[in-house]
Amino acid sequence: MATLRLFAQARELAGTAKVDIDAATVGAVVAEARTRFGPDFASVADNARVWLNGSPADDADPVVAGDEVAILPPVSGG
Repeated sequence: MATLRLFAQARELAGTAKVDIDAATVGAVVAEARTRFGPDFASVADNARVWLNGSPADDADPVVAGDEVAILPPVSGG
């Protein structure tokens, strides 16, 4: 089971900063989060960077117990 950590707008839309998700790949973790947290969250996730254990991740990257997947939405401002 991986821990999904959410930041900025993704955290606000999900109503939580982290959640445990049982999935085999990074893509499956993010897909489950889209399903759980709804279409507004999914829109943010579509434009976010996804990291696995502190490194950029691809959807096909495998996850195991104790891994951390992070969704980092784009940040704007100046």
